[in-house]
Amino acid sequence: MTHRDPPSRPPRGPRPPGESPWGGGTHVRSRKERFADNTANFRRERAAHEPRGAERHVHGGEPEFHDHDAEHAPHPARERRSAEMRLYGLNAIHAVFSRRPQAIRKLYLAEARIPALQPLLKWCVANRVGYRVVDELDLHKLAASSHHEGVVADVLRDEPLPLSTWLRDLPGGPQCAIWLDGVGNPHNFGAILRSAAHFGVSAILLPKHSNLALSGAAARVAEGGAEAVPLVRLGREDNSIAQLRGAGFTLAATVVKGGTDVFAAPLPQRTIYVLGAEGEGMDRELAAACDLRLSIPGTGLVESLNVAAAAAVLLAAWKGKHG
Repeated sequence: MTHRDPPSRPPRGPRPPGESPWGGGTHVRSRKERFADNTANFRRERAAHEPRGAERHVHGGEPEFHDHDAEHAPHPARERRSAEMRLYGLNAIHAVFSRRPQAIRKLYLAEARIPALQPLLKWCVANRVGYRVVDELDLHKLAASSHHEGVVADVLRDEPLPLSTWLRDLPGGPQCAIWLDGVGNPHNFGAILRSAAHFGVSAILLPKHSNLALSGAAARVAEGGAEAVPLVRLGREDNSIAQLRGAGFTLAATVVKGGTDVFAAPLPQRTIYVLGAEGEGMDRELAAACDLRLSIPGTGLVESLNVAAAAAVLLAAWKGKHG
């Protein structure tokens, strides 16, 4: 019996290089070539359906499309995370619950804290806010600190007020505020907030480009003071100074040496203390733009006070004259 090749298979035997085994000189595509052609077709079809104004970027051979209109739109999950912060510490959580309970999004607590947090837990149940009883190790991880005092909460941030809004709503009479220039340590920030709440400070003023923001560590050190003292975001420096002076404030630069003794100075009823970063001090141009230069007298055995300790002394001096 003679074997014949089926018509669906190419004839056997040698053939010229590059010539198709089916004849006619047509080259048969390899699997790799077919894949390349399919990819090219896919790209053409995808490009035909791109939104107008979109730009294609290729990474590792695969197309990635970016719509120019949506390129800078915040990712919903990332935006939600940035709008929230993680607080810890009993007094910090109590303060949020007392002043703005609607900001609480989730609560984690140790079993031993259930009696002390009963009102908050009842509120969570009534308002469908989730809470979990977790062990000590979990609280350490959640707070990234061992100073959580048995309770951690995810809460919405209270964004700083614009200067114009704060000034518009500010009551008349004696007022004191603190302008923080370059201060960045969260523990110092928390201690300043605590002193500010104790002495009835009207606000903490933050420069336009300052990265300083309330954190869990700062709020814990503030012991509830973070909820009592509003943060105010300044605009351009010269405009902010003009607005503050227009509202009757005197700006007092606090310097280590060469200033008037704060206890002997006639502190105005409406005072802004300008405090600089520890070590670097405040910006020279800002210090020069202030109306007063004040110093805290001491023995000279140490160069100066920590910025948080200095804030407490300065506020006590003002409160002693206008309390």
